[in-house]
Amino acid sequence: MYPRNMVRPEGGGVLGGAEDLPVPPWEKNRSSKRSAPKRKPLTPEVITDKALEVLDRDGLDALSMRKVAAELGVAVSALYVHVRDKEELLQVMYERVYSGFRVPEPDPGKWRSQVKEMARELRGILRSHRDMARISMGRFPSGTGMIMQLERMFALFLAAGLPAPIAAKAGDMLSLLVEGVVLEDDMWHGRGIREYTGEDSDEVGDYFSRLPADRFPTLALHGGQLLSGSADERFELFLDVFVSGLEAQLDRSPPAQG
Repeated sequence: MYPRNMVRPEGGGVLGGAEDLPVPPWEKNRSSKRSAPKRKPLTPEVITDKALEVLDRDGLDALSMRKVAAELGVAVSALYVHVRDKEELLQVMYERVYSGFRVPEPDPGKWRSQVKEMARELRGILRSHRDMARISMGRFPSGTGMIMQLERMFALFLAAGLPAPIAAKAGDMLSLLVEGVVLEDDMWHGRGIREYTGEDSDEVGDYFSRLPADRFPTLALHGGQLLSGSADERFELFLDVFVSGLEAQLDRSPPAQG
């Protein structure tokens, strides 16, 4: 079918000086190869970034190693080279989110405002990612950065004049307060309720006011106060009470050993 002085190559073209000819227009699309998109090298940082994306979009209950791997376009076994299991992944996510937390230099004259500012910042950090309060609760700091935060926080409470046993637990109490507030907010939001304010709060107050006063005298008279104020106002009240509680411990010395 082909002249003997021409050879048909494997690709189906005809040789015999054909390499010097321009590419025919009907061959252009076939001859041009599309380059595959470059994939980021798989690292703990890349895995953590993607895991946080999944968390924000789907929530903690839907987060899994398999889903993160699928989002990254890799086999789940590739993740285990960098992260031992889901529990370690959650720890890494926790540490990543908390890496932005800053504890101020202890100032004995400003410790009250410093404590409140730490709480507000911590609240903002926990609210920056869906279900992060659930991940945070029950975890102990690890890694140099978080241990340094713990060191500085302990020093701040000691500089305030708190006895060491109280100062040692004050940071934990503060974390529990903030985590609990954010966790409750997340639970309300999960039910489609942003916050009980305005008309919602008025309805709740009206309900309590209509309770039989002979059986529920306190609720009938003051029940509307239970959900009064915005989430921010309630949070600030919690902080005031917390700081007042710490102040009450300032002059207390450790009990005598014996």
